[in-house]
Amino acid sequence: MKMVIGLGNPGKQYEKTRHNIGFHVIDELSGRLQAPPMQSKFNGMYTVVHRPEGKVMLVKPLTYMNLSGECVRPLLDYYEVDIDEVVVIYDDLDFAPGELRLRQKGSAGGHNGMKSLIAHFGTDKFNRIRMGIGRPVSGMKVADYVLSSFSKEETPVIEDAVKKSADACEEWLKSPFLEVMNKFNGI
Repeated sequence: MKMVIGLGNPGKQYEKTRHNIGFHVIDELSGRLQAPPMQSKFNGMYTVVHRPEGKVMLVKPLTYMNLSGECVRPLLDYYEVDIDEVVVIYDDLDFAPGELRLRQKGSAGGHNGMKSLIAHFGTDKFNRIRMGIGRPVSGMKVADYVLSSFSKEETPVIEDAVKKSADACEEWLKSPFLEVMNKFNGI
């Protein structure tokens, strides 16, 4: 089984924020893959889709961003999913809005959701899709920025990036992640 994890925060007040871009990709994939309704377990929402390529689990941790690992680790253990069969999708300040960067390992880069996952996984070697959200204007705190909504000008760029991230995930169901990286990096 493969597992696609989109990071974000639960609740209406966070729904359209920059920090929830991972949840948006999971929503896009759920629609594309005609996923059954999500169920709740281990402080998260998830669904399992049966595909010709095998089963894929779509996950939204509901522990809030900073505690994402508290949801994901028990799901990995319960369903016996190998860490090599995981991809994590999350927002990244270091890239322009809409830019994608796929990697197979790396540090948390200051992202608290990734810090939690690395701590609970016991490794930084797992697939990830980093989605650019840009940096705050001078004087704005990072926490306020990631919990703000995209501007009217950024919205179509972000919507396109969500679709491209979902494309990359669908490609990963059929191809090794390294091939997906080579195809999707920087687009």
